[in-house]
This record gives sequence, C-alpha cells and structure tokens, in this order.
Amino acid sequence: MWQRALEHVIPTSVYPPAVRRMIDTTNAVGTLHRSLRKVIKTRGSFPTNEADIKLLFLAIKHSGVRWKQARGWTEALAQFTVLFGDRLIGAAC
Repeated sequence: MWQRALEHVIPTSVYPPAVRRMIDTTNAVGTLHRSLRKVIKTRGSFPTNEADIKLLFLAIKHSGVRWKQARGWTEALAQFTVLFGDRLIGAAC
C-alpha cells in the first residue's frame, strides 16, 4: 500500500525538520475522536437525542480546556510562511 502512495509520502521528506515534526505530531482530530468515543462508550445508551447531543457538546467543550499549542509551532510557522507564502495570510493565528 505504501508503495502505491509513495509519490504522496516522499514530498513530506523534503520539508525542513520543524515542518516534518508538525506533520507527524499534530493530531488534534484523532485526539478529539478518541475522547468522544471514550465518553460514549462509558455512557452506553441515551434516553433522547438531546441527551446524546448535550453529552457530546460537553465533552467537546471539556476537551478544549486541555488543548495547548504544539511544541515548535513558532519555528514551523516560520517555515510554512517561507514555503507557502501568501497562502497563510489570516490562517496563521
């Protein structure tokens, strides 16, 4: 499978180390997904649709408290700016 996708994998190796570190370690979506699955698994069943929506809302709100900026983000952002220029305007905050 990796041989079929090699053309998509190799380009990441040409980025500077700071950018590669961000690509490899930033997985906020996976972390959020895992925390939502954990909350749902411990609950079991829901009496109403509003109950499950409320539980997921509170889980997302609570998970945001623990988020922090990734290590080396400032250095990686500088490299992203050099590599991608004007594509980062407004999105780099």
